[in-house]
Amino acid sequence: MVTDGLPSYKKAFNSEFYDHHLSCTHIALQESSNNVLEWMHGTIREREKIMRGIKRDDTPIIPMNRIYYNFVRPHMGLGGATPADAAGVGLVGGNKWLSLLNLSTQ
Repeated sequence: MVTDGLPSYKKAFNSEFYDHHLSCTHIALQESSNNVLEWMHGTIREREKIMRGIKRDDTPIIPMNRIYYNFVRPHMGLGGATPADAAGVGLVGGNKWLSLLNLSTQ
């Protein structure tokens, strides 16, 4: 199990994996930060609350949210561009949802 360097994880790991680490090993990364992952979970949670929860494992909400995040939603950290735009695979036109739909039917 890989975690960031938060000291409380060691105690929790030891209490959960009390079999002298035979089933799992704890690796605490000191330089690591989970800010990106925590931010992503917060973004998904915002959408989930609006949709009144994700009730099925095969829900299309998560994949569609990923598409929205990467192709439609502008990012302040990228100067208003999307991650797809920054990677050079952005969509053309003013309506990015319509562009995605048109590409999916070709």
